[in-house]
Amino acid sequence: MTYRVCFVCTGNICRSPMAESVFRARVEEAGLDGLVEVDSAGTGGWHEGDPADPRTVAVLEEHGYAGEHTARQFHPSWFERLDLVIALDTGHAKALRRLAPTERDAGKVRLLRSYDPAAGEDLDVPDPYYGARDGFEECLEMVEAASAGLLAAVREHVEGQAA
Repeated sequence: MTYRVCFVCTGNICRSPMAESVFRARVEEAGLDGLVEVDSAGTGGWHEGDPADPRTVAVLEEHGYAGEHTARQFHPSWFERLDLVIALDTGHAKALRRLAPTERDAGKVRLLRSYDPAAGEDLDVPDPYYGARDGFEECLEMVEAASAGLLAAVREHVEGQAA
């Protein structure tokens, strides 16, 4: 059975596609690519159909990740097929929990940085969109730091299903 993870930010052109690309690479490195499906979406549809922000693509590609992406909006009906919905900041988490059709679905929502033990109390990944390129680099660092813990949690669940 496939375990499905969806990363969500505001417009699905900066943070969530970055998290999707990094986590997909971690899943492949771990040999779980046939067992874990990774995608992303935005809480809004402003950029639906657009590619990722060019700064996102540049930072991803410079660090060896895939940069190809098409933005889309998250729909409440997706909760049924998803196992984990990863919000990039607390505003996204609140919006997703409001969209969740059931309490069980709301329980699927987690903050990405909650998987990084060094994150401290501030679990938001800042939106780099209106800033300089260094904000995209910082975003990538936060995503990479949290990806190891997220992978461990997903691996535990996937291996538990196989047992």
